[in-house]
This record gives sequence, structure tokens and C-alpha cells, in this order.
Amino acid sequence: MLIKKNIYLIIIILFTGIFTFGQSNIKKESQITLFLDSLNQDDFSGTVLVAHNDKIIEKRAYGQASIEFCVKNNIDTKFNIASITKLFTAVATLQLYEQGKLKLNIPIGEYLPNYPNKLVRDSVTIHQLLTHTSGLNNFYVADFDKIKNSDYKKISDFVPLFVNDSVLSKPGTKYDYSATGFVILGLIIEKVSGKNYYDYIKDAITKPTEMFNTTELEIDSIVSNKANGYTSMFGENKTLKKNDYYLTKASPGGFYYSTVSDLFNFSKALRNYKLLNKKTTELMFEPKVKGYNTHMGYGIGVDKRYNQKILGHSGGWYGIHCELMDFTNDNYTVIILSNLDDGGNNGASKLSDFFMELIADKKLKN
Repeated sequence: MLIKKNIYLIIIILFTGIFTFGQSNIKKESQITLFLDSLNQDDFSGTVLVAHNDKIIEKRAYGQASIEFCVKNNIDTKFNIASITKLFTAVATLQLYEQGKLKLNIPIGEYLPNYPNKLVRDSVTIHQLLTHTSGLNNFYVADFDKIKNSDYKKISDFVPLFVNDSVLSKPGTKYDYSATGFVILGLIIEKVSGKNYYDYIKDAITKPTEMFNTTELEIDSIVSNKANGYTSMFGENKTLKKNDYYLTKASPGGFYYSTVSDLFNFSKALRNYKLLNKKTTELMFEPKVKGYNTHMGYGIGVDKRYNQKILGHSGGWYGIHCELMDFTNDNYTVIILSNLDDGGNNGASKLSDFFMELIADKKLKN
């Protein structure tokens, strides 16, 4: 009799837990809908996708793809995703590692024997490039005065911008966010795979995951349904300017174009072991170093500041603010793409703060 009572008690506890969990998610989804209903084009310009257990529950568009021609954003508008591109480069690198074609902890000179900077060639490893601990700079920022936005057709065309730069710290000792490191990863991908970087990404990542609207674009490309970027200089100026001057063609460190639906397909494929096997995916997601705010896995942010771990990456530049966030406990995915930068209190920042506080159940202290 006592055994039966215990069994009934366990069943009641389990049912209550499942019911409470379900009610909690219904409440969250209701709050998400109310929040998105309250937004207008003065609050946010871009698209947002929310999914739960890999099922899309919200997909919205706000604001304008072209302010000067009054063209509205729609849910399939293509946005520049800036540094979210680094996720593609990280996955490509780990695919080649998984295939036994490269090792993570030996100097890159093994793969790029002619790389001109001897210190980098002989001491920096792929592990350090993927975790931003190589000591290399972020050339988009550090060498901005050297960049001519239309001069880059191949990955190797970016190299003269940074190849002679001094390292910021001894490789392996300090976190310094580095687009330079990811361009070097792109060179390694080309050397090891025998393919052009852009072709490799297409063949190994975007085509298999049906990311049909994700690609690199020339600065002067004429592309239908693409959002122009507009910069407020990160909230400092009230008058907006188009961001074409601040862009280049995509590199392994940034500036691919994509849509919320395509990035959702990427997120699902990565989390469900379609791009990497389970062991390698877990290796990618494992925190390796502490970054400026969050921890880093291999090319992916691992945010441990909340009441559940958030995996993903942000993309920020002049006229760009994007977020890809996977909430690991409650199985929510949130993707935010904006063609307008902000000062951290409005726009895409307002949306990302809302979702992190609601789903991960914690507000950060200022």
C-alpha cells in the first residue's frame, strides 16, 4: 500500500511539474506576443524570429529597408549580419578538424607555411584563433583608416591590412576580440579544403541547411529585398547616414547577408548535430575563456550571466545590430536582425534585453 501511495505521489509531482512548466511557457509566449505587438518603427527597424522547441511562434518585421524610398522591411528581408558570420567560419574550421584535416593546438604555420608574419606563423594556434586568444587585433577597427571598401574580392585581399601589425599580447595569454584571427581561419579553410572560402561555406553550410538567402555580396551589388544599413553612430547622432562607406565585401570575420529564417535553419542544424557530430558540437559549445562579458566556446558566445546558459553570437557595426540566441534550458531561439545601430538602450538592444530577462529570468545589474 505504501509503495502504491509513493508511486501516486511521484506521478502527481511529475504531472504538476510538467503542468507548471507548460503554464510558464504559455505565460512567456503571451508576454512575447504583447511585447512585439507594442513595438512600432520608431522602436525598432528590422526583423525578429522567436521559436520554442524548434517551432516558430513569432516572426515579425518592422521599420524600413530603404528610408529614402519608403520601402518596408518584411520577414524575408536580407540583412547584413556582421560578426554572426564568425559562426560559419568556426563551424567550417571544426568540420575540417572533425575530418582529421587539421589540428587545433599546433602553430598555423603547419597549414600556412608562407604566412609572412613569423611570430604569428610559428606561435598562434587554431584553438587561439577560435577563442580570440591569439593576440591579434580586430582589423576592422584597428586598421579602419586603411580600408577601401570595394577593394576585396578574395580572402587573401584582406591580409595586407593586418599582416604586419604587432600582436596585442603574447598568444594564448589574453582575450582580445579579433576579426583578424577569423580571416586567418578563412585562409586555413581554403588551404586545407582546396576550395575558395565562399564556395566552401556554400557547399558545406548554407546549401545543406537550406539557407538560400545567405551569401556574401559585393558593396555595389543590386539585390532585391535587401535592407540598407543606417547608422546613428551608435546612438550619438539624431541624423542617420547610410553605412555603405563603413562596409566591405564579407570576410570570414564578418558581413555576410542573411535572413531570420535562414539563421534559424542554421541554429537548428548546429544544435541537432547536422553540421558537426555530437562530440564536436559539444566541444564547440564548451566554455574555453572569459571574454569581455560572456565566455567563449569555439567561435560562439556562451553567456553564463543569467539563470540559464545562452549560446549564440551578436553582430554589431555601423548601421547593423543583430543577435542570435539559443536559450539552452527552455529551448527558445531568438534571432534579431536590424539595419540600424543603437546606443544600447533602444532598437535591437531593447529587444535582446527583453528576451534575455524574460526567458532567462534575470535582469543584469548596471
